[in-house]
Amino acid sequence: MQLSRDELIAAYRTMRTIRMFEDRVNQEMSTGDVPGAVHLYAGQEASAVGICMHLNDADRIASTHRGHGHCIAKGCDVDAMMAEIFGKANGICHGKGGSMHIADLDRGMMGANGIVGGGPPLICGAAMTAKYRKTGGVAVAFAGDGAFNQGTTQESLNLAAIWKLPVIFAVEDNGFAEATSSNYAVAGDIVARAQGYGIAAEKVDGLDVFAVHEAAGRAVARGRTGDGPTLLHIKTPRYYGHFSGDADTYRTVEEKEAMRRDQDCLKRFRTKVTEASLLNHDQLDTVDAEVASAIDAAVDFARSGPVPDTSDIVTDVYLNY
Repeated sequence: MQLSRDELIAAYRTMRTIRMFEDRVNQEMSTGDVPGAVHLYAGQEASAVGICMHLNDADRIASTHRGHGHCIAKGCDVDAMMAEIFGKANGICHGKGGSMHIADLDRGMMGANGIVGGGPPLICGAAMTAKYRKTGGVAVAFAGDGAFNQGTTQESLNLAAIWKLPVIFAVEDNGFAEATSSNYAVAGDIVARAQGYGIAAEKVDGLDVFAVHEAAGRAVARGRTGDGPTLLHIKTPRYYGHFSGDADTYRTVEEKEAMRRDQDCLKRFRTKVTEASLLNHDQLDTVDAEVASAIDAAVDFARSGPVPDTSDIVTDVYLNY
């Protein structure tokens, strides 16, 4: 599936934005100005970008507690996201959601979710809506290896299979459910378990955005043409600890250094496109500089924003029909 130069630059820009956004959020956490905790997506950029390149605003995604990358890949505003993480009223959810509950329905982002395995049932509902209304839309449930063991996820796989819903289950296996290795906690094979429901499934190299993009293209086409759900088992690293307060002692310093050195989807992208003379280093360096400026501006936007007013505490909570 050949991508144009504009598409290649856009993919790299989004991956670089996610990486710099997450690195900067990690830095800002040390100032004490960010309330609560964050779960960073750095290292997994190729997964979100490779999939979301196929989606439009009418397509829906449901995310996880590690949701910043999915939000950015789906087109959520970076300034408003940063302000939300800072708990400001100019945030994308007016400072009420914070890191784990960013949502933007106008972009088809149904929300990050603090409940492990909470997204798949929601996305089945979105997929059922698309099927019933015959919109041709698809819905993507991002989940981790830990969420794959949850009953909610298994029930969603069964429901999607029997109703032939246009769902893509993107299982981002970063090796650990919090601090428990997926090699220990996930019985059998994730692809084979999905195939047991009669669902098309494949394992994908999460370091290669081109591989993710191609696999996602097949899955999205299957959903749009009424051929039912797909599961993608995406192997991908997680650079930071499970959350901002995680000492990450279950991995050695050497393992983490090797991971950042040898398992970097951005480095792999650069190597592929420059060796194939599709893009050059100057073009990519220009993107890096532009993204760095954009992230600085996002932090300034967040820091200068107002805190929510106590009078707004019950707004956006209850819906009157």
